[in-house]
Amino acid sequence: MSFLKNMFGTSDGGEKVSKIGWRPLTDLGQLNEIIDSSVEKPLLIFKHSTRCGVSRMVLSQFENEFDAEQKITPYFLDLLVHRDISNAIAERFGVMHQSPQLIVIKDGKAVYNTSHSDIDGGNLPSF
Repeated sequence: MSFLKNMFGTSDGGEKVSKIGWRPLTDLGQLNEIIDSSVEKPLLIFKHSTRCGVSRMVLSQFENEFDAEQKITPYFLDLLVHRDISNAIAERFGVMHQSPQLIVIKDGKAVYNTSHSDIDGGNLPSF
């Protein structure tokens, strides 16, 4: 997928491989799936601005710290391309829009959200 290449590319033109099995969030209909799936297993949504250096730095740090073995399904939202989905997330889950932002959904509700330098992939609460 080209958006993954753009997201994880390196400055020397090589590709950085993410250890996180990101699921791209690209359609409003996926929010219903996320709500339904979150009853069985918590999900996280990482909202990222591809034009923001802070967001890129936080994403990189999150990926380095995140334990891919956690029982949480990770979704990635390019909010510049999908601002409508970002707005729907804010409305459906009652979470003010920020970027970068990490939101955890469990039982159809936002149970955790944080942004900017407070995003820490190695220190997510247990759900």
